[in-house]
Parts: sequence; C-alpha cells; structure tokens
Amino acid sequence: MATSRLAFKTVRLFCDTPVALTDKFRHILSLFPEDLVFAFAYGSGAFQQHGQKSTEGNVVDLILVVEDAEIFHRLNLERNAKHYSSMKYLGPHLLASFQEKWGARVYFNTLVPYKHGLLKYGVISSSALVADLLDWEWMYISGRLHKPVMPLVLPHSSHPLRSALKHNLQNAMHTALLLLPDTFQEEALYQTLAGLSYSGDFRMSFGEDRNKVKNIVRPQMEKFRELYSSFWPGLSAYAEFNTSSGRCEQDTSPSARMFHLNLLPKQIQQTIVHEWNRDGRWQDVEDVFRAAAHDTECPELVKEAVQKTVNTSSWSQSLKGIPTAGFVKAVRYGFAKISKFWKSLKKSQQDSE
Repeated sequence: MATSRLAFKTVRLFCDTPVALTDKFRHILSLFPEDLVFAFAYGSGAFQQHGQKSTEGNVVDLILVVEDAEIFHRLNLERNAKHYSSMKYLGPHLLASFQEKWGARVYFNTLVPYKHGLLKYGVISSSALVADLLDWEWMYISGRLHKPVMPLVLPHSSHPLRSALKHNLQNAMHTALLLLPDTFQEEALYQTLAGLSYSGDFRMSFGEDRNKVKNIVRPQMEKFRELYSSFWPGLSAYAEFNTSSGRCEQDTSPSARMFHLNLLPKQIQQTIVHEWNRDGRWQDVEDVFRAAAHDTECPELVKEAVQKTVNTSSWSQSLKGIPTAGFVKAVRYGFAKISKFWKSLKKSQQDSE
C-alpha cells in the first residue's frame, strides 16, 4: 500500500493541464450559468470513434458539475427554460430534489438544439460526484471518467474533486488487473478499463452499439496511455508494462489479489462480501477477501460485483430520464440508440461472413 500511496502523489491527469477550447465548445459553455465547478464533454460528439470520419453531426454529451443544484437550476431556467421538459414547472427546488434523491444523482436535459447541432447535458452536484468517484456509489459518472474526456472547466486546485478524480482511475486500475490474466496486451487493458461502466448495463444488450468499447479504445490508444501511464510506477511490485511491445505482465498470486481487493472502492467491496455470504455463514471483510484471493473464481466475483452496481444505476437513471427528457424526446433518443444497435449488429454479421 505504501508503494501505491507514494505513486499516487506523483500522478498527473487532465485536471492538471490548462484547457484550450475550440470556438464550438466556448460557445457551448456560454449557454450555461458560469459558476461551474467542473465540466467535460465525452462520447462521439467530443472524440472521433472507430468507423467515423469526424465528430460533426453527432450529439455532444456534457456533464456539468455544480456546487448547489438548486441554484444552478434556478439560473439555468432563467436562461434556458426550453431545455427542460414539463418538469420545469415544478421549480428549481423540486428539480434539485429529484436530481439528488433518485437514480445516479444526475439530471439530464436531452436533445437540446444549439447552433452547431444537438446537446445532451447532465447536471450533478460536486458532493454526489465525489461519492461516486471515491466509492463507486453508482458507478455512473465515475465510469465515464474511466475513459478520456474533454475537460471544459477544471476544478479549482484545492477542490476535493481533484484527488477524487485520481482515486477513481486508481480504483479502475485495481479492478481491471483483478479481471485480467497474468499476461495481456495494452489494448486489452484499455478495453477492460473502458468496459467497466458498460458491464451489467442493460442498454448494452439492446440499444447500444455492440462494438462500443472497441470503437472507443482503438482510435484513442494514446489518450488512454496518457490517462493511465502514471499509475504504473506505483504498481511495479505487482505489475509491469513494456512500453515497446505493449505487453503487460502481472502477479496473480493470492497476496497480489489481496493487495488489489483491499484497494477496491467501497461499493464493490461491499457487494463482494454480500455475495460471498449469501449462504448464510457470515464472514467479515478480511476473511472474505483472504478466501477470495485464493479462489480461482476471484475475477468472476469482482466482475459480478461491478455488473450489479452498474445494472442498478443504469436502470434507475434510465427510468429517471423519461420525465426529465419528456416523452417525445425520450422516444426519439431511444429510437436513435436502437438504430445504432441494429447497424452495429448488421455490420458484425457482415464482418463474420
């Protein structure tokens, strides 16, 4: 653990680098109240994905992190009332309450027109995001941040979000290494990291591009490398990455597994313990992890814990999205997702023939 903490202090991430925005994203930011703690764009509207010629024409996905949800919705309603569904008539207090008490603590406005196309933006409070980043309480926004994002507004140097963002990536590395064999290629690591937040998401079975994870990783290998490379020194006692060959080797002994299990986020640890004790013979965390570390099914236990966490939040947040988007927009958005799913399925069938 001392090694991991030492390396953690030296980690540099996107939140340590000043942001240079294009005119398009400066315009997008100008649409919203200015007092944002953190904001980023992600997905095919921010980064070119495999098989796409450009990001133009794609919906721009944003996450806006605010200190006080009620204040943000009050100011945003004054400027952008048309962004909201009929829920806007509830007023900012009830909108904030709905955001903070249901689903993954995110309030989405969907298919919002602006001069370059369409936006989808989610609003989350900084306190809820910190909980998700540190503990994977919902593994929703934290999962999006396992992948490269385009920062639009950076958190202040003293804000707790900065250390939480780093902890989130460290959590992801420990989880991915528990899921991977003793030898693997760099791309397999990034696909595992990128796939964590899709594992257990019901939309991946129906409504998402079946090649989504590969399409995210392959054009962004260098960005993934930049995001995670500074974690390798802290893991040198347990894993080694050969930069020239892209080959990764790790220790998968019980002691190495115990190291990673003890550093998993709280929600995943609790789920592993709960599932292990389903036979009624209660064991505490230390006993469960010791037994799990010696069990050949350890990767499967971790995978199931991640799936359960993602499945719960994906269902609750998707249901929450129906009233926040409004029925017509929800149908349009869902139809677009299903259309992408069928196109990817058809392409996969053609490639296999």
